[in-house]
Amino acid sequence: MSRISSDDVRKVAKLARLDLPEEKIATYTGQLESILEYVGQLEQVETEGVPETTRAVEVTNVTRADGVSPTPVREDILSQAPQREGDFYRVPKILAD
Repeated sequence: MSRISSDDVRKVAKLARLDLPEEKIATYTGQLESILEYVGQLEQVETEGVPETTRAVEVTNVTRADGVSPTPVREDILSQAPQREGDFYRVPKILAD
């Protein structure tokens, strides 16, 4: 007995807002049934004592410490601004009071 029916596929397609052609319903029903059978096999795997993971290979981010250092080109960059106010760019007002 199939665990998923053609009506189930139509319902999921509607919920997902997929325009599924009627001639593909049988194909997708079989494919989804195969997926559910595979999940059934996975449910039988003994996982007692196996730590939870999110990846097959552990990934570690390599980061560096943040640091502030002066730049020798600061004045050059600021001098290219169309309008400047001290050490800042002056920009047009975009929000109303």
